Amino acid sequence: MRTKPCLTQADARQMMAACIAEAEKNEWEVTIAICDDAGVLISLERMDGAPAISAAVAPDKAKASALTKQPTKFWEDRVRERPAFANFPAGSLIQGAVPVIYDGECVGGIGVSGVQSSQDEQIARAGLTVLKGPA
Repeated sequence: MRTKPCLTQADARQMMAACIAEAEKNEWEVTIAICDDAGVLISLERMDGAPAISAAVAPDKAKASALTKQPTKFWEDRVRERPAFANFPAGSLIQGAVPVIYDGECVGGIGVSGVQSSQDEQIARAGLTVLKGPA
């Protein structure tokens, strides 16, 4: 049997803090969702002023990224090429989420919603900077 790393609440808190700092630095009001490798929500933060719908979209983006082990931008581009991918059951395939990879394993996803999709992804990527994998 193999062993696999997994996200902890402490990891999620650190990633969330980094995402919030990036959003605040840019004066963006967003919702940030962090999920585990199965797409199950671990942490959700809806910043003051974030659009109501962002609280539903961010977790769906995080789930899609975690389950597919790809940034949602990858899937958004694929939908343009093959519209049938829009029916993919993994969650929202709109840019704004990234998988959390640790020691070569996908351990979760970070999804953001509330500003332009590329800005959502910028915030999500800020959360990845705090996880340090084995050398």
